[in-house]
Amino acid sequence: MPEVKMTFINLPVRDLNESITFFTKMGFSFNPEYTDENATCMIINKTTFIMLLVEPFFNQFLTDTKVSDCKTTTSVITALLVDSKEEVDSLYGKALQAGGEEGNCLDGNGMYNKSFRDLNGHVFELVYMNN
Repeated sequence: MPEVKMTFINLPVRDLNESITFFTKMGFSFNPEYTDENATCMIINKTTFIMLLVEPFFNQFLTDTKVSDCKTTTSVITALLVDSKEEVDSLYGKALQAGGEEGNCLDGNGMYNKSFRDLNGHVFELVYMNN
């Protein structure tokens, strides 16, 4: 298996400042070295990052396809594993207060999770596993 040193998830956004505000309200921070008018690097942990890219800039990386409307389709669910049910609930509450849309909530088989859509329609799962 290849040894992956870092993971960058690239997501298109319509309004970068609005997206930064949304995720800041959830408690995330951003690397200013990788932030300009086209993109920002949201820090998940030491090796995992989410690049929020304005749609025209994101489109430069595509070949013959276009950016899907995440408010009507889903192609990716980004799951973030946290340390407790309380942390799931706290982050979920912050996401909804910041303007996120409620998603599914599951509690069973050793897993507790709540999902939400961000302002651009991207689906995130907040997950606690008691294994």
